[in-house]
Amino acid sequence: MEEPPVPAEAGTPIPRGIGARRRVLRAALQVLDEHGLAGFTMEAVARSAGASKATLYRHWPTSGALLIDAMDATFQPFPVPDTGHVATDVAELLAAFADLLERTPFPRLLAAFIDAAERDPALRTLHADLTRRRREPLLVALARGRDRGQLSVRLDLDLTVDLLAAPFFYRRFVAHRPITPDLINDVIAEVLRPPGSGGGAAAPVGGTAPRHQSVS
Repeated sequence: MEEPPVPAEAGTPIPRGIGARRRVLRAALQVLDEHGLAGFTMEAVARSAGASKATLYRHWPTSGALLIDAMDATFQPFPVPDTGHVATDVAELLAAFADLLERTPFPRLLAAFIDAAERDPALRTLHADLTRRRREPLLVALARGRDRGQLSVRLDLDLTVDLLAAPFFYRRFVAHRPITPDLINDVIAEVLRPPGSGGGAAAPVGGTAPRHQSVS
């Protein structure tokens, strides 16, 4: 899986040989990471990128427009695994998602962007679109499992994605608790129930989901 672009470390000059636009977007992410939404200004980004404010304004009319492009540049889709068993596929996707939530600076960027999206309709629209694209691999994996008879034909795919992803967001951003190796297996056991299981959970191939190694 490709790594999403990340800002340079604090105090590190933005590289100049990678193209002006990319340099500015990296600088924008660096400013958002270091200073949050309150410190995200065209002046701060221009200073970090080694560019003039006039240059930035020629490409982005507002700081919100620049933030939209910078956050959109961070998106890299997760490849959809196809192991033949829905629980294993979902476990791999959740492991990738959990790693992303624990990979600095992504959590800080996401938290700042969610804050910004609450204040700006254009940012809210982009955040909804990024969320929709991030959900797509899980929707594909669940639909395959349903088509194979591994999940109930009555399964609500959108709600199931909500139930699978919510514990990771809650632990990371609300409870501030580590995402442990057992969480992926526990979530799958509670959420994915094959038809006729009588309440039993869908077991991955080999009887256990791939273990996520927490970096906390």
